[in-house]
Amino acid sequence: MKGRIAVAAGAAIVALAATIVRPWEGYEPTPYLDIVGVRTVCYGQTGSHIENRTYSKAECEAMLQSELGKYLSELDACIHKPLRRHEWAALLSLAYNAGVPAICGSTLVRKVNAGAGPAEFCPELRKWVYAGGRKVKGLERRREAEYRVCMGYEP
Repeated sequence: MKGRIAVAAGAAIVALAATIVRPWEGYEPTPYLDIVGVRTVCYGQTGSHIENRTYSKAECEAMLQSELGKYLSELDACIHKPLRRHEWAALLSLAYNAGVPAICGSTLVRKVNAGAGPAEFCPELRKWVYAGGRKVKGLERRREAEYRVCMGYEP
């Protein structure tokens, strides 16, 4: 990590975020189109690097760890107040699903950077329940799980 997060803390945050992400994204070793038509593989990985082949569990896990680490560095650049490990992990899970640029420009991050406590910013997670312009029950359940982690409950 280049910002406020030490390397050891970053590894712990990524590990906790991965425990949130894996069950919600699910493991799919072959590429498929997600709910909004984005080419996806493994634990929700997207991008032009996705090849039309079957990925091993080890490849999928390595991609997940790498992407979470990258997203954490990007979040660290836009969040300017200290957070606890579980708060970072919840926000990282959200960013992995919704994209770092969207999260960095959100009311949630504005509240964090203004010095709000978790009781004020964690409920913002519950607003990220839309995909393709419609409310998705699975996203409501995922955001509730992220909210609980953000508030200090184990996943």
